[in-house]
Amino acid sequence: MSAQGKIRIGAHIWAYAARQPNYDVYPILNRIFQDFSIAGLEGIELMENSLLHSDSYEKVSGLSKKYNVPVMGSSFGADMYIRSQHERIIEDAKKVIAILAKLSARDLGISTGGKDGATKTPGELDIQAEVLSKIKRMCEDNGMIMNLHNHIYEVRDNEYELKGNIKRIPDIKLGPDLNWLLRAGIDPFGFLRRYRDRIAYMHVRDESQGRWVEALGEGDFDLFEFKEVLKDIKFEGDIGIELAHEEGHKFVRSMGDDFKLSYQNLKKALQLT
Repeated sequence: MSAQGKIRIGAHIWAYAARQPNYDVYPILNRIFQDFSIAGLEGIELMENSLLHSDSYEKVSGLSKKYNVPVMGSSFGADMYIRSQHERIIEDAKKVIAILAKLSARDLGISTGGKDGATKTPGELDIQAEVLSKIKRMCEDNGMIMNLHNHIYEVRDNEYELKGNIKRIPDIKLGPDLNWLLRAGIDPFGFLRRYRDRIAYMHVRDESQGRWVEALGEGDFDLFEFKEVLKDIKFEGDIGIELAHEEGHKFVRSMGDDFKLSYQNLKKALQLT
């Protein structure tokens, strides 16, 4: 795996967004790119709201070049099971995908929207599949891969929604969040093995005794078993470190240092050069 060098380790910006009004990191993008550059990260995964400003392309492309941090892709979330939202969703997706394509990004991670703790009906999954299929085609037309991200709602009840999406879009790719799988009661490594042919991307973070730790490698996530799983499934693609912190967490390092430590721990475990 180290000889091939086909795994790129970047990071998602959620840990910053969680502390910003409306989760919009646009005003602090310079800081984030600088932090990721110092951390040595090989890419950045943005959120769609940072790509929907009038000058998003100019700002993001400029920062990417300045700090030598490639844009791997973006997450993209909306209530896709509500038909009345589709027109807006498609317009936003067109803007985001166009910018990502110009930045040579390859990953668009989709969150379909939770239903206030309720289970989506088969009809709602049909509606959801309509817009997912359109976004998937837009990604493919621009040389990108759409993947289904997960929180808990997508995989609870024996992976009800996930399986429903796969039934309706048989060739759909997955971008699992391994920690949310764990919190849903699913073995994340077993999940990767079961869906090995669909895995296009993934998020990793760490926890200890059910609480998120500050950096990857400081909790119970077995990085060395993770390496073996990636080898077993022959994974080639991007991995996004997505840090998250419990409410009221007392930080012992800066956010940039947390990402640097996380990257170093993961790179060492995967034995990537």
